[in-house]
Amino acid sequence: MSEYISALMTCLEPINLLLIVAMVSLGIVFGAIPGLSATLGIALLLPVTFGLSTETSFVLLLAIWIGGVSGTFISAVLIGIPGSSSAIATCFDGFPMTQKGQAGKALGIGMTASFIGTVGSVILATLLSPVIAEFALHLGPWEYFSLCFCAITLVASLSKGNIFKGVMAAGIGLLMGCIGMDPINGATRFTFGNVYLTAGISTVAQMLGMFAMCQIIRDSAKGEAKMPDVDTVTNKGLGIGFKDIIENIKTIVFAFASGLWIGFLPGMGSGISNMVAYGYAKSINKDPESFGKGNPAGVWASETANNASLGGALIPMMALGIPGDGITAMLIAGLTIHGLQAGPLFMTEQPDLAMLIFACVLVAAIVTYIIQIATKRWFPYILKVPYHYLYTVILVICYIGGYGISNTMFNIYVMLALCLLAIFMSIAGLPTSPLVLAFILSSKLERYFRQGISYAHGSYKEFFTRPLSAALLAIAVFCVVWPLFSEHMKKKKAAAAVSVNQDVNDD
Repeated sequence: MSEYISALMTCLEPINLLLIVAMVSLGIVFGAIPGLSATLGIALLLPVTFGLSTETSFVLLLAIWIGGVSGTFISAVLIGIPGSSSAIATCFDGFPMTQKGQAGKALGIGMTASFIGTVGSVILATLLSPVIAEFALHLGPWEYFSLCFCAITLVASLSKGNIFKGVMAAGIGLLMGCIGMDPINGATRFTFGNVYLTAGISTVAQMLGMFAMCQIIRDSAKGEAKMPDVDTVTNKGLGIGFKDIIENIKTIVFAFASGLWIGFLPGMGSGISNMVAYGYAKSINKDPESFGKGNPAGVWASETANNASLGGALIPMMALGIPGDGITAMLIAGLTIHGLQAGPLFMTEQPDLAMLIFACVLVAAIVTYIIQIATKRWFPYILKVPYHYLYTVILVICYIGGYGISNTMFNIYVMLALCLLAIFMSIAGLPTSPLVLAFILSSKLERYFRQGISYAHGSYKEFFTRPLSAALLAIAVFCVVWPLFSEHMKKKKAAAAVSVNQDVNDD
């Protein structure tokens, strides 16, 4: 408890509080403008953290994360375009409320639901992470290998479209993670005599190339660099009262629980939780037909769930060193930059920094809510920022960040190459999430696998005879097999239905 109080005091120091306010404000802008996101904001900030202390670095990264995720509902409500996938369900009822003249109420619900989801989930993450980390200290390399393998297969199986594309993307990520020095004996692999590849591919270069630059090029190519007109009507006050919360308390509680759980599962995150919570809210509502036409419960469910996923994703990141989503993968990269390793030992060896991360998320959530209330009337103007100004600045930051990694042009070339890879993957329909997660976990996956074999004197059976390891491997196999089996059964039922119809027509 003393570490947490100390962390809170650190966050409330004038310079850190000022940084939180600035980064939260920037994050809200990034989240509100479709095409930009908190992921992009963190990718751009990673190179900046090289010259900063570990504490200041995470104040910056966490603040822009919280502001960015919370700000996604703004464009969803005002123009019907989600700032990111986490606010897709918010569009369904948020924008119809705006069309009916209830924009102020919809924005007030979005702000309050985001605040409830973030604060509640980070408090639970603060309480649960040390317990999970203590349990994880008793696990061996067999369980850790199976956990990493399960995380990768889960993300691959949840990829949109063909599961083989998800597995292929994960394979590319694992192959990229093999470049550099062997983690066990130090031998170089896939460097082709290039000394710059000895340390492997830079995570920062990967994030800048595959997220920032690729996003800009794709939006420009699709002609999505122009925003529609926005009604800049002044919105005064919060727009809702305590009565609105009480009326929707059942929806809020379930949305919070589902968001927290889905955020905990690697690779799922807020993009899925907001849709699940929305579907439940519609199923329990007395007037389900009003959903999609401006029912406030739809906004409550979506925004509570997608922000509750933040705390859920923090738990595996802090306690196990497993990223819960793409953004926490970047936060793990931020720890790596400063010579730290997320996981059970991090919670015990660096308790001050671990508590600082939780405290910073809490403070950032409170600051975000205050800023949103104070600037609510100016939200429509955020969406009028010209894209050509934003994209120019972002590209310059990308090049500066790429060069600053090692003060050489090599990482800029890597960044451009990975940008081209991401564009090719987008054209081919390959998801990037499995690649990023597999790349982040590749070194751990290999190290734990080889340690497990070494400890067992060359035997593989420990991976299957230890209960938890066997259970995780079974889940991994199920994640891969079930989508294939499910697709086969759907085709079989469809064929049977066609056959029945033909028989009826013949009769």
